[in-house]
Amino acid sequence: MKNILIPTDFSDNSCNAIKYAVSMFWDQECTFYLLNTYTPAIAGSRFMAASFEESMLTNSAAKYSQRGPDSLLVRITNDYDNKKHQFKTISSFSLLVDEVIESISAYDIDLVVMGTKGATGMEEVFMGSNAVRVIKSVKDCPVLAIPQNFEFQKPTEIAFATDFTRFYTKSELKPLVELANIFDATVRIVHVQYEIRTLSELQLFNLGMLRKYLGEVEHYVHTVSELNSVSKTLEVFSKEMDIHLLAMLNYQHSYMEQLIREPVVKRVAFHTQIPLLVIPSWA
Repeated sequence: MKNILIPTDFSDNSCNAIKYAVSMFWDQECTFYLLNTYTPAIAGSRFMAASFEESMLTNSAAKYSQRGPDSLLVRITNDYDNKKHQFKTISSFSLLVDEVIESISAYDIDLVVMGTKGATGMEEVFMGSNAVRVIKSVKDCPVLAIPQNFEFQKPTEIAFATDFTRFYTKSELKPLVELANIFDATVRIVHVQYEIRTLSELQLFNLGMLRKYLGEVEHYVHTVSELNSVSKTLEVFSKEMDIHLLAMLNYQHSYMEQLIREPVVKRVAFHTQIPLLVIPSWA
């Protein structure tokens, strides 16, 4: 049985992430943990005792956080009647990232699923989003980010973006292999090339190990030239190959780290593309 954590603020965006996760694992036995955190703003000095009004604010936020998941749970069980699925709620007075990390350990979570908001104009949403803060902080669990308004598509085409400069471990690639097996998907290994040159011996070795770990999963290697930025290149590749899900390992100097650090003007279009599976480095 899989344990899946879904942070929610009861917005349409987070509800869409729930819908996606339920659809994705429809045929799998799963327990979904719906997490809501609340941290009401408290005015005044941190050295002062909480006033009566401040206590009322906290109590009100707590009641809202407790009622919200329960109400959402009723809607979900009515809309998605699946005997293979169980739903549990978590309400916590805590910072989101802290509670996600604690819940991963406490409930033996296999996957975190989160909705992401798109960007409009020059607005910096990607770096400021809760999803990215979770991605940057979680070290022992993959995170699946679902774009706003994205409707579930069976991920029969999965792209795995990598530059082959780092050795992969079998445990790191397990989430990718599992999803490929569940959906009988083809994995497109995509290498963004900054300049035309052959792979080094180290890169060839890492590619060989990657193929070994993928085993019987159908896979192909695609080398593409960089188009202005990593995000733009992956966006174009995903559209041309009709990719349903993009996966990356998150480690120092990885594509994921580069994408986060790219100037927003280069990656605005990336916000609303396809689901992104970020696998932390466990080595």
